Formats: sequence, structure tokens, C-alpha cells
Amino acid sequence: MLKQKSVRALCVFALCMSLMISAVCPVFAQTESVGLVVQDDSWEMTVPQIRVTTENGNGTTLEKEDGYQNAQIKITDTDGSVLESDCTIKVRGNTTALSWVTKKSFTFKFAKKKSVLGMAKGKKWALVANTFDPTILRNITAFELAKELGIPYTSDYKVTELWVDGDFRGCYILFEPIQVGKERVDLDVEGNDGKKDFLIEYEAQRVESDVTYFTTNDLRFIASEPESPDEAQLSYIQSTMDSIISTLKTGSREEIEAKIDVPSFAKYYLLNEYLKTYDFDMSSVYFYYKDGKLYAGPPWDYDLSAGNAGPDDTTSRARATIRPTGSHADTRNLYKYICHNLWFIEEVRAVYRDHYDFISHIPTDGGFLDTQYAKYSDVFARNFSIAGWYIGNRWINIMRKPDTSYAANLSFLKNWCAERNTWMTTRYDPLAPCYLVGDTDGNGEVTINDVTAIQRILADFETDEDAAKRGGVDGIALNINDASCIQRYLANIETPYPIGEKRFVKPL
Repeated sequence: MLKQKSVRALCVFALCMSLMISAVCPVFAQTESVGLVVQDDSWEMTVPQIRVTTENGNGTTLEKEDGYQNAQIKITDTDGSVLESDCTIKVRGNTTALSWVTKKSFTFKFAKKKSVLGMAKGKKWALVANTFDPTILRNITAFELAKELGIPYTSDYKVTELWVDGDFRGCYILFEPIQVGKERVDLDVEGNDGKKDFLIEYEAQRVESDVTYFTTNDLRFIASEPESPDEAQLSYIQSTMDSIISTLKTGSREEIEAKIDVPSFAKYYLLNEYLKTYDFDMSSVYFYYKDGKLYAGPPWDYDLSAGNAGPDDTTSRARATIRPTGSHADTRNLYKYICHNLWFIEEVRAVYRDHYDFISHIPTDGGFLDTQYAKYSDVFARNFSIAGWYIGNRWINIMRKPDTSYAANLSFLKNWCAERNTWMTTRYDPLAPCYLVGDTDGNGEVTINDVTAIQRILADFETDEDAAKRGGVDGIALNINDASCIQRYLANIETPYPIGEKRFVKPL
């Protein structure tokens, strides 16, 4: 006779397999929780497990207005290592924190900074429920793409399974939240010599009592860090943003590049244009000011991206984000002031070219989405079967109504991403031939030989139209100034021209 533990394990396995094979069970929940208390050894642990025990035993019924609650937390990694500690925990989020949303996200906080599951030390941590994403893959895709693009301070994360007061709550992603710190977003918000860094979040309309807002050029932001700025700090942040936006509107390329970090803006744009993030004109859009320049990012909150907006939402934002064709991010927040510049779109195009293989591989059969599903399929199955997050008769109208099987929802996401990449390839033509500005001889790098090549062309020793185009760094007919500028570049002396940058032969 099988032991009780083995019987339980076989039952769980059969239930998970039934979900994946039959593709009959719905996959999304806004109904009452039907959590099931499951012991550590009920299945093979393939992702870290987190168990929270609240002091009052009310963790599964917490609402955002309840604030932080005292709790104990036990985090077990797949290698058997365990972190146990006192903490406080609260419901996090905005739409996902509404009273009728039963699978809520949480923030938990330690008294002192701790490393969790190998991630950098921090006091605060975010447990994201992915309530509105029936694939649980959109945030994973967004953050892996952000890391691939090299967007600074992109949060690290771990896919986990969560228990709250003994109730199995299913799959959660543990994220490093966006906050200032040496191991998070490394800013000097206190400042030195009058130069202060800050972190802001674009927030179009939401109002919360404990948040500081400011408006500039009809754009509304949260002053995130310093968290509670005094009058002088807020005035400094607002005047700095006023100056930056004024430059974005009317400034030259050189003036704009003195105000913002163009590479981070181009990467952040590509991420949000590709995924067509619904919130990009609403909230969860961060910018930070560091060492005298504004940077775009870090990224946050992508469950309502990649076609997951709802057709019942009649706003232009929703209509734009549902379909995989057409542009979206270029008319939102700060980007509506910069995307009219051809040189900026060329920067985006160069980033797209550099990461085209990764992006095009996301939706292919056996590609990124399939690989991630294969990695976490047992975890996702338990989220929908054992944790009981079945599809119900309520979902928020800004989201797409989920299909009734995981396979169908994954298929929709793959198809949407494939069509999106097709449209973006047509729009940006990232595979067009390109060259380095100043690489006169076309060998893939800028060296003193390129100066010699210019001199030979000007002396009529050689005739090469392509070489003249590559060597003409000042934007006019090839001349001796181009050679001088390349020499200055090689001597690490600043020049006003984009020497060493990629330029496409075929302009947009």
C-alpha cells in the first residue's frame, strides 16, 4: 500500500497533468479564493517557496487600506537553503489591490536589509500576483527583454510559490521593487554641491493621500525619491523637469543629449513600443535624474501589455494597445516630445538591430515563450488548479477576456508578439545595412587609417562614394574638417559629431 504522502503527490501530479492535457479548465480568477493547504512535500519543489504567517491570521483577507501587518516569513530555495525572519506585509498595487480582486500582490519589508534568493540586499520586496495575465509570462518577458537591452537598474526577480497563513496562493513573482539604494537604483538624493539626484514616476490621474505629485508641461508625476520631498526639494525637481522638457520640445540634438541619456531613452522606448504597454500613458513609467542627466526607466508592471488590453475599454490608449500593428509609445509621456526627431528614431533602430535576434526569437516555436512555459509549466498548472484561480464572471474591463485554456492564452500571446515583430521590422527596418560614422575604410572600427583614407580621397588618389559617406562626419560634403574631427575623436577630445555611432544606409 502506498504511503499517504505518495498518494497525495500522485493526486497533485494527476491534477496538474489533467489541466495541461485536457485544456478544459479555465485559467483565470476573480472569484472567491479556493486555496488548498498543501504541505512542503506534496510535490517536487522546482521554484522557491515562500510562506507568510501573519500575526493576526488575516493575510488572505487583507486590503490595501489595512496597511502593514506583522508577520513571519520563511523562504526556501530549491537548493534547500532557508531564510526565516520577522517582517511586515501589506497589499500593494492600485487596480490589482481593488477589493474584488482576490489574488492580490504584496509588499513585505524587513527591519534590516537582507539578500533574498541570491538577489541584492534590500528591506522591501514585491510579491507580484500577475492577476491580469493568464499566461503569467508578460512580466517575465518584459524584464528579460529589458535585461537583454541593458536598461539600467532593471529589477531582478524570481518565480516562486506562495502560502499565506497556510493557504496556498499559487504562483507569484518576487521582484526587487523600484526604490533608491546602493543595490537598487543608485542615486544620491541628498545631493552634493547642489547637485541632487531624484526618481519620478509618470502618473496621469490617480490620487493617493500619502504621495507627492507635481505637474510640468501638462504631464503629471509622482516625486518617488526623495519619498517625502520638502518644498525646496520639490521645487528643485520641478524646475529641473521644466528645463528638460523645454529642451526636448525645441532643443537641438546636442542640447537634448546634454539633458538626457539618449541610450536609455532609446532602449526604454523599444521595450515599451514592442510590448505596447497599456500603462505607458497612465502610470508605472519611471525616470531618474542622475549626475545631471535624466534617464528612462527602470521598467515596471507589464501584465497589461502585448495585446492584453480589453476591447470594452473605448479609450484611444486601449484601442492602440490591443492590435499588434501601429505605433503607441511615441505619443505618450515624455516620448511625445522626442520621437519626432529622426536622429532619435535612428537610435531606436540601432538598438533594435543589435537585439533583433532576441526579439524575433520570443514568439517562435521553441523560442523564449515556449522555453519559459516549459520551465514553469508545473508551477503555472498548480496556480490554476490547486490554488484555484479559475476564470470567473468578473474581470476588469481594461483587460482582454482570457481564453478558457492556458494553451489558448499562450497561443494568443505568441501570435501577437510574432505579428508585432513583423510590423516593427517593416516600420524600423533594423536589418538594413549600416556603418560606423567615421569608419571611412569600412573595416568596422574608427582608426587613424580612416583619416588617411579621407586624405587620399580629397587628393583624388581614390574615388569611393561609400567611403566618402562613412567619413563625412559633419554632415556635409567630405572635407578636411572630417579628418580633423576623427583625429580629435581618436585623441579622446570631444567633438560635436556622432563619430563611432551606427548609421543606417537607408534612412527611415
